[in-house]
Amino acid sequence: MDLNVQQKFANYPAHVAARLTMVRELIFKVAKEDKVGDVTETLKWGEPSYLAKTGSTIRLDWKATQPDEYCIFFNCNTTLIETFKEIYGDTFIYQGKRALVFNLTEPIPVKELSHCLSMALRYKKIKQLPLLGA
Repeated sequence: MDLNVQQKFANYPAHVAARLTMVRELIFKVAKEDKVGDVTETLKWGEPSYLAKTGSTIRLDWKATQPDEYCIFFNCNTTLIETFKEIYGDTFIYQGKRALVFNLTEPIPVKELSHCLSMALRYKKIKQLPLLGA
């Protein structure tokens, strides 16, 4: 884990860090399964961020002002969130064109989220396809 990201995770409450670690691990698992190559892990805007050369940046964060929620952010200039809404409807809670919002007490819809992460990690290769090739 990138040292700056490791420090960021260490500053989250333990239950938040555990959930975000699960999402982080899912990103790397999907990247490996999709054979997208190396995923760069860093902090962008103070948030853990993940980028494959073939994709669009994925960021994670939790804010004390919304203590029961955490978000996975996507570039709002992409069609990712729009596509997720079309495919998955009310499976997720959406924040505009930029984020999926999750409740810390609810289970992660792993299959659906994995597909969304896959589309983000491969975005540059699939952005011209209807529904991103879904």
